[in-house]
Amino acid sequence: MGRSYSSDLRERVVMAIAGGMSTRQAAARFGVGISTAGKWYRRFRDHGETAARRQGHPPGSKLDSHEGFILDLVANQPDITLSEIAERLAAERGTSAVVSTVWTFFARRAITFKKRLLTRPSSSGPMSRRRARTGVIARASSIR
Repeated sequence: MGRSYSSDLRERVVMAIAGGMSTRQAAARFGVGISTAGKWYRRFRDHGETAARRQGHPPGSKLDSHEGFILDLVANQPDITLSEIAERLAAERGTSAVVSTVWTFFARRAITFKKRLLTRPSSSGPMSRRRARTGVIARASSIR
């Protein structure tokens, strides 16, 4: 993301337009885009501001206000999926969220859910997968 234009330049463009110069003339004179000069002037006219606003997306998530509701869902039903959480948010809270938004909500709070394969515990060896040798086809259900 690029830097914003200086406050001095913004003020000079806005004052030139306010002084009677057309937006196109002011943009050409100060070397900025026509739409940029127009936006700066409209903002000055409507709000009296010439300073640059903060760039980027505001911090936080739209799910932050529903944190208690989401964590209660998970506490009451530990095997609930992200899409089911999104559906419940839409149905019960009127908040539309896609699966990736729900995933980001949990990732920011370092909450993870690991699901293990349904296998019998082995009494003779470890249950973790080991790295396959080159040329060997590894299977998801393979254990040592």
